[in-house]
Amino acid sequence: MRTIYKWTTATLMGWLLFTGNAWAQNTDSEDETYRSITTFGITSNTNSGVLGGLSFRQAKLLSGDFFGLPQYRYLSVEIVNVKHPKEIQTTSNFASSRYIYGKENYLFALRGQYGREIKLFERSGDEGIAVSGIFAAGPTLGIIKPYYVKIQEGNQTRSVPYSSLTQGSGGLQGAPIGSGGFFQGLGDSKLTVGLNVKAALSFELSTFRNNTTGIEIGFLAEVFPNKIVIIPNPGPNGSREDGNRSFFTSGYVTLFFGSKK
Repeated sequence: MRTIYKWTTATLMGWLLFTGNAWAQNTDSEDETYRSITTFGITSNTNSGVLGGLSFRQAKLLSGDFFGLPQYRYLSVEIVNVKHPKEIQTTSNFASSRYIYGKENYLFALRGQYGREIKLFERSGDEGIAVSGIFAAGPTLGIIKPYYVKIQEGNQTRSVPYSSLTQGSGGLQGAPIGSGGFFQGLGDSKLTVGLNVKAALSFELSTFRNNTTGIEIGFLAEVFPNKIVIIPNPGPNGSREDGNRSFFTSGYVTLFFGSKK
């Protein structure tokens, strides 16, 4: 959790420095409520690392307010790589390439979200920062893709699923010397369906009249019907699912940019 806060602070500082000069260049001071806001973003969270995934979101102004505050219909689609907390990059004794020891599967979460965005604080003309509160929920399509590694066989190398090294009838077939191709095993992926819910604050600054950039900071909870095995339990006791989860929580940061109408 400490890492995500450090990354958030660095992002905020860089963002403010980048856009600070643009604040003074805007000359139109008229307040304006936009009916549609469409943005794209890159996201990081405590279950993924610095670069966690990509997001798309759209907010449309609703006719009714929320206790006197403007409210928007909030739609979002994002895809995020969910990691196991014990994932550690390992260097092979036979090569300098890296792989993740014990990892058998990737988990990619494709999330759809529907909810409300409430404008808590408006910008003063073309200055300051607008703050919105967001609450959204929706389905998650979990994509469980086999993790491939390269092994040495004589003078040749080939890529195999990591699971075949530990579950093969002959035990270990070879020592991993590096990770395989990212898209290898995509056709062998398994699917599962879950639910997600999030609460967040969005800090928005328009550097130009119809363009917007900002940052969304929040917390997300996600549940699947069964435990998803990313790194199985290696011990003889218990089941392979031990140490894996069906319920995930995370703090996240999304840096977004887009346009307003």
